[in-house]
Amino acid sequence: MKHSKILFLLIFITNAFVAKADEGMWLPQLLGKLNESRMKSLGMKISAEDIYSINKGSLKDAIVSFGGFCTGEVISTKGLVLTNHHCGFDAIQNHSTLQNNYIRDGFWSKTNADEIPNKGLFATFIVRIDDVSKEALAGVTANMSEAERMAAIDKNLQQINKNTKKEATQKSFTRGFFEGNQYYLFVTETYNDVRLVGAPPSAIGNFGKDTDNWVWPRHTGDFSMFRIYASKDNKPADYSVDNVPFTPKKSLNISIDGIAENDFTMVFGFPGRTTEYLYSAAVEQIRTVNDPAKIAIRDKALNIIDGFMRKDEGIKIQYAAKYASIQNAYKKWQGEVLGLTRTDGVGRKKTQEIEFQKRVDANPSLKEKYGTLLQTLEAGYADIKSLVLARDYYQEIVSKIEIFTIVAQLNSLANAFEKNGQKGFDEAKLKVKAMLEDFMKEFNPKVDRKLFEGLMEMYVKNQPANVVSPMVKTLYDNGIAAAADKIYGENTFTDLSKLNVLIDGKPEDLVAFMKTSNTLALQKDLLATYQTAVQKDLTAVQNRITLAQRTYMQAQMDVFKEKTFFPDANSTLRVTFGKVQGYKPRDGVYFDFKTDLDGVMEKYKPGDYEFDVPEKLRTLYKNKDYGQYSVAGKMPVCFIATNHTTGGNSGSPALDAYGNLIGLNFDRVWEGTMSDINYDPTICRNIMVDIRYVLFIVDKFAGADWLVKEMKLVHPKKK
Repeated sequence: MKHSKILFLLIFITNAFVAKADEGMWLPQLLGKLNESRMKSLGMKISAEDIYSINKGSLKDAIVSFGGFCTGEVISTKGLVLTNHHCGFDAIQNHSTLQNNYIRDGFWSKTNADEIPNKGLFATFIVRIDDVSKEALAGVTANMSEAERMAAIDKNLQQINKNTKKEATQKSFTRGFFEGNQYYLFVTETYNDVRLVGAPPSAIGNFGKDTDNWVWPRHTGDFSMFRIYASKDNKPADYSVDNVPFTPKKSLNISIDGIAENDFTMVFGFPGRTTEYLYSAAVEQIRTVNDPAKIAIRDKALNIIDGFMRKDEGIKIQYAAKYASIQNAYKKWQGEVLGLTRTDGVGRKKTQEIEFQKRVDANPSLKEKYGTLLQTLEAGYADIKSLVLARDYYQEIVSKIEIFTIVAQLNSLANAFEKNGQKGFDEAKLKVKAMLEDFMKEFNPKVDRKLFEGLMEMYVKNQPANVVSPMVKTLYDNGIAAAADKIYGENTFTDLSKLNVLIDGKPEDLVAFMKTSNTLALQKDLLATYQTAVQKDLTAVQNRITLAQRTYMQAQMDVFKEKTFFPDANSTLRVTFGKVQGYKPRDGVYFDFKTDLDGVMEKYKPGDYEFDVPEKLRTLYKNKDYGQYSVAGKMPVCFIATNHTTGGNSGSPALDAYGNLIGLNFDRVWEGTMSDINYDPTICRNIMVDIRYVLFIVDKFAGADWLVKEMKLVHPKKK
């Protein structure tokens, strides 16, 4: 019995506290110290220095933060960048018209001169990463308040950035890790001339759309191509016709040998946000309170927008990007709830917390520091539960009703005049006009009115009265349609020409108009109610939780010495690794690790919004005209692996054991979207486009073989 107990304890510790399988989003400069031996045991053939080096060109020099919201990779010596179709979608949409519908038909440049500039789009490289924890935390003490602590750290960070050695074209920033217990400095170089080179039609690039989003098996060619341009000396430069294609320090070789089950894979990119080390009560609130509320709000919004998009091609173009953005998180949260429930994410956290408390109580020094920490977290999450629900209602609903965004822009202009007179007005005017001109291209007052009616009804009915705006209650007493009449009857806010007349007129007239606006009054009342009834208390409780969570993060590292911890994602460069593997989503069902073009044709529905297939692709399939990209008569499309990814990893390269490009990360399986909170290797899988499908579409479907000729194709499995 004694030996059985010891064995059980060892198994328990191994399963619960050692990093699960190959979970983790690792800082690339630390791979040599923390991960290289494990990666090589899984099959990696290159060194940690081949991945990250400041002394020679390495894989990191081919990876870019694409627009600050996705990842891209350089795949030629002429600055050609590959990323997801959904990452490039805004650019594709902005250049689309009813006459040149690049969303529907795709776009392919024939020469560099045809490549289309994209205002505001950028690609950022990481030059180096330095540990500056000691300097960042200098002078910080345990008895400081949160405000005092952040003030001290901010002052330190300003000095760190000021003292950082970098070239004139480079910048630097610092970011906190492990809940602010460590800090790293990132030196970057950003290129602002990024041009659209090519994109498949959405029937390929977004095949399956809403139905297949977050779902496996997947058959989506989710890719697009851009090119970085630089000055003639290869330095960052704003757009100019004199700029030339950028020459990178490193571009990725492309393997066309394909993948097999259990092959080593590595994903390199900029994951956005994870919260792997939360207390159990926080996870339970996400599962049962916050996610369900946000799902319900977005379900209402999506149904309204979809109803208009299906009837009007113009609205479909206008709202395509917004719809996709709303739907993406909506479906992700559904999968998150499912995954947390199925894997008992809360129970697993509680099991760890029991062991944590046991170890703390057994060690006097740990008990003195952390003895009551879990009770503090429990109390904090009990106090914040209703407040974060009200926050989610306010943020989700107000952000979806876009007339509030328009009125806020006008009000900022009125405030600029009242604060700084004509000079302040003139300075703000240019920014406001430019913003509204872009914004109104994707705004339709009929759609927005229906969103107002549907979402405001939820705002009033589904919340306690004390957090609901009094003005909304008054308007709602006369019926939601009457309330909408009152708001959208102020049609100056919904007509760009009328907005411009108001903006170009006398500032005094604009100020007077805003003071009589029902829409502005409603927006202000919504905000004021939120600030007084929710935000004030929320901030105070959140500060308590932030302090306790930061302490808990350090406590976990102090207590569970046997575990190697990785920092939560925070939009900084990371490496994750694993193996190509299928999975079992539920009893009696097993999903293979790959899909092919047969599956596209099995889903094909002529004329369908989601599952139509272009005629040329159907012809290529019929003739089995796959070029050099097929295997055993099949055309590979997608595959999955155990790489730990999240938002921001969209567009990240999937690399083989030699660091060659084998795929393009674009999604996760629905059952495993809870990996942001609770990674489980049994069902967490990332989804990638097979690079051979990308090349096939570029070459055989688009006829853009000149782009393939730019790339270096290799055969690593023939070594």
